[in-house]
Amino acid sequence: MAEISTTARTSNFNNGSPIINLAPDHLFTILLLLPIESILSFAMTCKKFRHLASSNSLWESICRRDWGPIAVDALKSSFHGDKDHQLLPWIRLYKQVSQLDSVCCYKLSDPDSDLLLPSPRASHSLDFVSGCLVVFGGGCEGGRHVDDTWAAYVGNNSRRMLKWQKIHSGIPSGRFGHTCVPIDNYLVLFGGINDRGNRHSDTWVGQVAFHENVGISLSWRLLDVGSIAPAPRGAHAACCISNRKMVIHGGIGWNGVRLGDTWVLELSENLCFGTWHEIVSHSSPPARSGHSLTCIGGTRTILFGGRGLGYDVLNDIWLLDVSEDYSKWVQIFYELQNIPAGVSLPRVGHSATCILGGRLLIHGGEDSQRHRKDDFWVLDISAISLESVEPARLSSERLLANMWRRLKAKGYKPKSRSFHRACVDNSGRYLYVYGGMVDGVVDPAESYGLGFDGELFLVELVLQL
Repeated sequence: MAEISTTARTSNFNNGSPIINLAPDHLFTILLLLPIESILSFAMTCKKFRHLASSNSLWESICRRDWGPIAVDALKSSFHGDKDHQLLPWIRLYKQVSQLDSVCCYKLSDPDSDLLLPSPRASHSLDFVSGCLVVFGGGCEGGRHVDDTWAAYVGNNSRRMLKWQKIHSGIPSGRFGHTCVPIDNYLVLFGGINDRGNRHSDTWVGQVAFHENVGISLSWRLLDVGSIAPAPRGAHAACCISNRKMVIHGGIGWNGVRLGDTWVLELSENLCFGTWHEIVSHSSPPARSGHSLTCIGGTRTILFGGRGLGYDVLNDIWLLDVSEDYSKWVQIFYELQNIPAGVSLPRVGHSATCILGGRLLIHGGEDSQRHRKDDFWVLDISAISLESVEPARLSSERLLANMWRRLKAKGYKPKSRSFHRACVDNSGRYLYVYGGMVDGVVDPAESYGLGFDGELFLVELVLQL
């Protein structure tokens, strides 16, 4: 018996690890269950495994896993017909997205052209849905609201001048400081403020469609949400999670009171009705307005910045995880002095958009002295879990400091701005920025010399393919 056992051990030793005998398809499946660090370690074991772990098909599948199939298919479509990039180098693309250090800006609007353009505005909504950019509402000169809707089809040519189409619907009523988030081919709009100072608490659903012959259609309808709804407000923040849910937080309610509540709207499968319920968490973000709320995948949402109760401008980060069993806010602590140029991070009226790779691209905004910004920052919390950010468990200052990275900006230089809006296309590589408040010619009647902007520009993630 001992002799048989010794022979078996010798045979296993000569044949190497049992994993050597696994079929490549089985190894492929196992690798897709592992984190990136483990895949890279696996590639260092031998030539056979290095070849498998470096294959383009594996890394395309990893990109689908980590970025989502919609982003990967959109990237492939954007290079369709490009002879130099018929086969995208997915491992190199993954590395460059992880180490992104620059963006390039392109101007997409020309006020001197004969094309119809949306009028200058701020605190509006801008969304990418059904291959189109959709602008609704906002505020303009004299504190008046805007009640129009504009749409432009983008297609695969991201850098071209867009042809805007004004959509006549009459609803929803004019407002600014509302939120509008895309869900599939729909838009879900909530709240806002009109030029009489009235706050809204209505919820609207808009269906967007593009037709080759007739252009873009958008039909709005008031959503039935029953008797329970958040208090009327504007200047709040919102995002979509889990395909059929929308989260809102904070804003300005009646009498200018800043709010700190969190609500979730659960939509029916056909988006005919919805149900609001409030999230009550032991720890939650303080009341604020002009902040951002961005989904970074699944049920995880990041809140950043805004203006607090004492009119102070904030730079705190909060992570919200909404699941079937529980919903929990957790603050991510970090020190500004540990971040190069971190002193410029506190801001209100900025945009924070989830880009390719599940990171936040933060642009613009203003500080407590109303100095507007034109910078671009990436916020990456991919290495941080809910458990690791509990105050008692903070152990790595380096990890927290590396969350932030200021990007270099090339190409066209847009004006510094705040209360603009931004959205990404399906690939997550192209960010569209429209409108906002900019520094204008000082008018004695306007103490701050503010101007409303009507410029549209494109921000492209610089990837060397």
